[in-house]
Amino acid sequence: MTMQIGWELYRTFLGVLQEGSLSGAARALNLTQPTVGRHVSALEEALGLALFTRSQAGLLPTDAALALRSHAEGMHITAASLERVARGFGEGVRGTVRISASEVVGVEVLPPILAALQQVHPDLKVELVLSNKIQDLVRREADIAVRMTSPQQEVLLATRVGNVVLGLHAHKAYLDRRGSPASVAELTQHSLIGFDQETPFLRSARSLLSPWTRDNFVLRCDSDLGQMALMRAGAGIGICQVALAKRDRDLVCVLPQKFSFELATWVAMHEDLRGSPRCRATFDALVRGLRLYVR
Repeated sequence: MTMQIGWELYRTFLGVLQEGSLSGAARALNLTQPTVGRHVSALEEALGLALFTRSQAGLLPTDAALALRSHAEGMHITAASLERVARGFGEGVRGTVRISASEVVGVEVLPPILAALQQVHPDLKVELVLSNKIQDLVRREADIAVRMTSPQQEVLLATRVGNVVLGLHAHKAYLDRRGSPASVAELTQHSLIGFDQETPFLRSARSLLSPWTRDNFVLRCDSDLGQMALMRAGAGIGICQVALAKRDRDLVCVLPQKFSFELATWVAMHEDLRGSPRCRATFDALVRGLRLYVR
């Protein structure tokens, strides 16, 4: 096995894995299909391994290719992080910062904060990753993350911005049609909106709200945004952030004295980025903006 394997071969290998074909990888990487084929053949020869087998469905990865995938993804993440850091050098706040946040926070809360940040620092570019999966800051999948759980890694710089309060809500049209539950027990007589897959949040909510189980959900959706849309459409009763519900005068808090749930909210980044002007400015803006939001 040669020890001098160019990164471009691994980049192409990862592209073929993600796209499932030489032609798809060529389009995604802006290369020609023959070039992609040569890269794959060169990598197979250098490693002494067969990485793909041909089928009617396209290229199928071998066990060896699947075992290498996470390493190639790690190289891709590192390369993207390297590029962001390099472009951030120079005077002033400039370059690209990658922010990870949950769907609902990224769509409903962060946009005005980021818009104000960009007005102050017009040379700053932002990549906003919307996912309920916790992005790994240690591996540099993101530069900064807004999290609803306390960061555990010692190498992270984290600031707690406060608690996001959750409550039961429904559109007033739904409550006019079905009536308001007078007790927690009466929730089972209503159309409840909840998750399809079991989540840590669902388990925590169930400990405070016994009817909040998958079997009782008439409408199931693993997207927080999807659940919000269902509530706004008058489909039933669901859980959402109290601050978000207050923005919509048609959303009514249900059983506020019986159920309230708080999520500690943090802004975190790798401590190595403390000296980065682009990351420091973004981190501080997120902390300020989210503190105003949770208040």
